[in-house]
Amino acid sequence: MQHITASTNLEANSNDMAKVISFISRKGGTGKTTNAINLATMLANLGYTPLLVETDTNFTLSTLRQMEEHQSKANKKSLFQIIGAEEDELQQKMDQLKADDRIDYLIIDSAGKTTDVNIKKLCVASDLVIVPTSLTQNDLLVTYQTLEDIKPAKEKNPNLVIAVLPNRIHSSTKKNTVLKQLEELDAQVIQSFVPMKNLYANFSTILPEKEYLKQAKEIIGIIPQ
Repeated sequence: MQHITASTNLEANSNDMAKVISFISRKGGTGKTTNAINLATMLANLGYTPLLVETDTNFTLSTLRQMEEHQSKANKKSLFQIIGAEEDELQQKMDQLKADDRIDYLIIDSAGKTTDVNIKKLCVASDLVIVPTSLTQNDLLVTYQTLEDIKPAKEKNPNLVIAVLPNRIHSSTKKNTVLKQLEELDAQVIQSFVPMKNLYANFSTILPEKEYLKQAKEIIGIIPQ
């Protein structure tokens, strides 16, 4: 696992701050990690430079990246960076990471059991917060609570965009049905739903999933400039 080191500590460039996209939910299994890595690999494929930070102490993505580097012939220097950081460590480094002029997008895969304090701090530092959710009753209840927990951050960060990403949506489910299920949630709904397909779950930290292109384009399109 790679932790934040001095290599990320550059002089601030206030004219070219990295855009921060944070995936947040009050529970595990909603699709935070899957969507964070699919977004990162697609952005890298489009020519951007993302940095992905995972705060879940299992550090799944950091471990997978090490395995893929070992198994493939990919040039390590050409790959976007994945780092692991516990939440308190990340909060201390956010300003430095955002000011790193080598980074276009800072993508945060937050832990499922994050605290109220850390949720607020992360949201205040973010440009876009994405809450992934399926249409199960349990996930929708958790999504509602997560959105309520995020709202106070708008007082300190009025430009924050909060969006719900419909995730693991069955291919036979009509768009209107999805929107009807989510209409009570006080957040923007990303229209490019993530379908229930194994190709999204069997992700790589190096190779992009081409079918994630529409989601990636919509996500970066709603970030305030």
